[in-house]
Amino acid sequence: MLAAHALVDGRDSPALRELAGLPRRSDNAEIRDLYVQALHELGIPLPDEEAAGRCLLVDLAFGLAKGELSPKDVADRLLMTVAARTPEETRFLSVAADYSEWISFDELPGWENDLRTAAHSLTAATDLGSQLRDTTD
Repeated sequence: MLAAHALVDGRDSPALRELAGLPRRSDNAEIRDLYVQALHELGIPLPDEEAAGRCLLVDLAFGLAKGELSPKDVADRLLMTVAARTPEETRFLSVAADYSEWISFDELPGWENDLRTAAHSLTAATDLGSQLRDTTD
């Protein structure tokens, strides 16, 4: 879907068009190869692993803060191998990591509130948000 949104936003390349047309359950290696090729065709440098992880944190925080993602969506999409660089990134990652499918019903509202608070703090403090949202909005 991100490739389709990029096309709608005016970005275009052969690999991006092919990526946008892939079925949802396509081979991960094929998706990655096309993604890397599309970035190259568009002149966008491929981020290193740390930068990509930090962008993921910020994207999830913005999605939660804007109501596009639920707290559970964030926990499900977050890779715990992500390195946090700032206190706000560390807090967001730490709170998200506290989620498990065994969290009690009574604890869930508090965890969700803590995660939303951490998301708002991260989105307010980050220098990555404007760069990220300019490419995904």
